[in-house]
Amino acid sequence: MPKSKVDLYAAIRRDARTGMSTRALMRKYGVGYETVQRALISALPEPRKKMKPRETRLDPYKPVIDAILTADLTAPRKQRHTVKRIYDRLLDEHAADVSYQMVRGYVAVRRAEIRLQAGKGVVDAFVPQTHRPGAEAEVDFGDVTVNLAGELVTCYLFAFRLSYSGKAVHRIFASAGQEAFFEGHVHALSMLGGVPTGKVRYDNLRAAVAQVLGLSRRRVEAGRWTAFRSHYGLDALYCQPGIRGTHEKGGVEGQIGWFRRNHLVPVPEVDTLAELNEMIDQWDEQDDARRIRSHPRTIGEYFATEQPLLAPLPEEAFETGRLSTPRVDRYSQICVRMNRYSVPVRLIGRTVRVMLHASELVVYDGREEVARHERLIARNGTRLELDHYLEALIRKPGALPGATALDQARAAGRFTPIHDAWWDAAAKAHGEREGTRALIEVLLLSRHLPHEHLVAGLAAALKSGALTADAVALEARKAADADTEPEQAPPSTGSGSQIGMAQLPAAVRAHLPPDKRPLPSVAHYDQLLRLRPPDRPTQS
Repeated sequence: MPKSKVDLYAAIRRDARTGMSTRALMRKYGVGYETVQRALISALPEPRKKMKPRETRLDPYKPVIDAILTADLTAPRKQRHTVKRIYDRLLDEHAADVSYQMVRGYVAVRRAEIRLQAGKGVVDAFVPQTHRPGAEAEVDFGDVTVNLAGELVTCYLFAFRLSYSGKAVHRIFASAGQEAFFEGHVHALSMLGGVPTGKVRYDNLRAAVAQVLGLSRRRVEAGRWTAFRSHYGLDALYCQPGIRGTHEKGGVEGQIGWFRRNHLVPVPEVDTLAELNEMIDQWDEQDDARRIRSHPRTIGEYFATEQPLLAPLPEEAFETGRLSTPRVDRYSQICVRMNRYSVPVRLIGRTVRVMLHASELVVYDGREEVARHERLIARNGTRLELDHYLEALIRKPGALPGATALDQARAAGRFTPIHDAWWDAAAKAHGEREGTRALIEVLLLSRHLPHEHLVAGLAAALKSGALTADAVALEARKAADADTEPEQAPPSTGSGSQIGMAQLPAAVRAHLPPDKRPLPSVAHYDQLLRLRPPDRPTQS
C-alpha cells in the first residue's frame, strides 16, 4: 500500500496506463471513484482544505475591541487602553463571559494590524546598506567566560569592526570600563594602521556617554572620551537606546557572536589575559582568509583595498590610564576602585600617584615607580607583594608566618617549597627568631638577583648546610655566572693557530692592507745596562 497520497496517485496512474479499469483500481487500492478520477486528472494531490476557525466566546465582542483600538489611534499617548482596561470594560459594559488570556491574545495581534491599516504602523524591514571603504566602523563590548588560572571568570570582549571589509580586531579585558574602552581603541587602530574617516557607531555605554538627551541622538559625552576622540579624529554616531538600536550596528553585534562561538568554545583555559590576547591576535590574522556570506572576496582582500584609505594615526600617544592620588594607610596599602594594593612600607602616611590601566595599575612616588600590580577583577579584593613588607618584617620577624602577603606569594609560586625547607632548617640551626630573620635577609636579595638564581642558591646552600644569607647570595651568584658564562670554542688544529684565539677567514685576510709597522725590538732596553752600578771591591 502506498505510504503517502502522492505515492497513491502515482500507483493509480501507473496501473491505469496498463489498461486497468476504474473499478479494478478502486478495488485494488481501496479508494472511491472520485479519488481515482482526481488521480487520473493530476499527479499532485489537491491541497487540504483549511478548516473554518472554531468559534470562541470572544467572537461577539471582537467588533467592540476593534472599535476601542481604533479610537485609541487619536487618543493621548498616556490615556490609551491597556489590555486590562479593555477586559474590565467588556465585563462591566457587556457582561462578557471571556477570560483575560483570550482578550490579551486577540489585542496583541489586532492592535498592530489596526495601526498598520490606519497608516500609523511601522513595518519591520531592513534596508541593505553600501559602505564606503575606509569610512565607517562599529564598536561594541561582549561578555565572555574564561577559565583564568583555574577559576571561571567573566571578562569582556572588545571588538572594532570596519564596515566595508568586515576586518575586526578583538581584545579581552577584565572590565568594560573607560580604561579598557580606550586601550581597545588604541590596540585596534594600531593593528589597522589608520583611523576611519567617517562615522563610527557606538552604544550608549557609560565609558563614552554621560547622558542621553531625550529621544534624539544628541549626547552629553564623558570629558576624557571627548579628548580621546579629538586626539584620534574619531567621528562618533550613537545608536538608539535599548533594543531598538541594536540593528544600527548589526555588523559588530554579529561579529562578536561569531567570534565567541568559533574561537572561545570550549571555554579557553589560560593563566593570564595577556596569554589569551596573544592567541586572539593570531585568530584575527587567520580570519582574514574567510569570506562573509556570499561576498566574492575574502576579508583580507577587501581590507587590502580599504587600508590605504584610512586616515593616518597621530604621532603622539594618548594616556589611556586614569590618574588618582590615594593615601597609603598604616597597613602599607592603597584603595583603588574598591580594591586594595600594597606599596613599600616606607611610603606609609604619604600620598602617591596611581595610574590605573585596564589590566594593571602602576604606583609612583614622585617620578619613581614604586609598585606595579595586576588589576583585580572582582571588588573588595586585596593584592599584596611580600617584598613591600620586608623592611617591617626584619624588625618584626614573628609576623612573617601569618602574613597575608606570604600566603599570596605561596599561591603565586614566588615563595617555593625550597624557601620553606631552607626556613625550617635555619630555624632549627639558629632558633625561630634568628632563622626567620635570616630568611628575610635572603628575600631581600631578590631585589638584586633574579628569582630563579635565588632559588638555585637556596637549594645549593640547603644541600651544603650553609644556612646564612651570605652563603645563599654566594651560591646564587655562582648560578648566575654559570648561566652567563659563554660557551668555549673548540681549539683549532690548524698550523700557526693558538688556543683561545680566533683567526680571520682567508678571504678577509686577502683584502687587508699591508702592515708597514716595523718589527718590535728590545734594543732600547740595552740603555738600562749602562746605568748598572760598578762592582764593589771585595774585602780580603
